[in-house]
Amino acid sequence: MSNLAWLQSALLRGKLVKVAVIVLAVVVGLLVLLEIGLRLLFGFGNPLIYVTDDKIGYLLAPNQRTRRFGNLIEINQYSMRSPAITVTRPESTLRVLLLGDSIANGGWWTDQADIISAVMTQQLQSSIASTNFNQVEVLNASANSWCPRNELAYLERFGTFNAQAVVLLINTDDLFGTAPTSVPIGRDRFYPSHKPPLALAEAFSRYVLPYTPPAEMAAVNAEPGDRVGFNIEAIWQIKTIVSQAGCHLLLAMTPLLREIGEPGPRDYELKARERLIDLTQTQKINYIDFLPIFNSTEQPENLYRDTIHLSPQGNQVVNAEIGRSLQELLQLQKPPFVSG
Repeated sequence: MSNLAWLQSALLRGKLVKVAVIVLAVVVGLLVLLEIGLRLLFGFGNPLIYVTDDKIGYLLAPNQRTRRFGNLIEINQYSMRSPAITVTRPESTLRVLLLGDSIANGGWWTDQADIISAVMTQQLQSSIASTNFNQVEVLNASANSWCPRNELAYLERFGTFNAQAVVLLINTDDLFGTAPTSVPIGRDRFYPSHKPPLALAEAFSRYVLPYTPPAEMAAVNAEPGDRVGFNIEAIWQIKTIVSQAGCHLLLAMTPLLREIGEPGPRDYELKARERLIDLTQTQKINYIDFLPIFNSTEQPENLYRDTIHLSPQGNQVVNAEIGRSLQELLQLQKPPFVSG
C-alpha cells in the first residue's frame, strides 16, 4: 500500500472513530436526560419499597418519602401513610386509626393531601371546637391488596395507638381475600424490596416487559376453605381488640363498580354481604354499606377512577359518611359536611 493510500485509510478510520464517539456521546447524553426526566417528572427510580412480615405478610417499609407522577407519598415509622406520630396519643388529640387496602392508602395516583385520611382529618378538625381536643390525627395503616386478615395482624402487632376510634375500610373483594403472604415482595414488580439501579430500569420493567406474577401466587390464590368465613372471623377479632382497648369500631365497605345499578352484586357476593351483615348485627358493629349510597348518586361511575378504586369525588362521599358516623360515635358537634 502506498503512503498516500495508507494516509487516506488512516484519515478515514479517524473520521469513523470521531463519528462513533460523537454518536456515543449523543446517545449517552440522551439517556442521561431521559434518566433525569423520568426521576424528576414521574418519580421513577424511587418507588415505595416493601418489607416482609411473618404475620402481616408485608408492609410498606417505614420512613419513606417519594413523589410518583407528581404526587407526594410519605410513609411514617409505623409503615402508615401518615406523618410521624408518637405511640401514645397526646391528651389534647382526637386520634382515629384507619385500616384498609389501596382504597384507604390512595396509591401513587393520590397526593398525600388528598388521601382519605388527610381529608378526614380536615373534616373532623372542624367538629372539635366545643370539645377538649385541639387537634385531630387520622392514622392511615394500609397497603395494596390487604384484606381483613392483614389488617388484623397489623392491629395485633402494633395495637390501636390509643385511638378513640378505629375505622376498618374494606371493599367487596376483601371478603374473599387470601391469607397474608410475603411471596410478592421483591419478586413482583409492583412490590419491590429495594430501589432499582436506574429510573430507566424501573420504567422498562413496568411498561415494556410483560407482567408475570411469581409462580407461587397460584397456590396462594387457590387457598382452600371458607375464605369469606376467615375474613369475617378476622373482622370479629378486630372488633374484640378494639373493644378491649376501649375505643369504637366503624366498619365501612365500598362496592365494586360493576355492583352499581343492575343486575347488582353477583350471587356469591350477595351471600357474603349477608354474612357480613349478620356479623355486624350480632356483634353490634357500626357499619356503613356504601352500595345503596353509591346507587343513589347521580352518575355513580364518576365515583371511580377504575373498576374498584375511587375518584376524588368518590373519596368525598366516603369521607362525608364516615365523618358523620364518627361524630355520632365520638359525640362531636356536627360540622358542615357536604356529600358529593
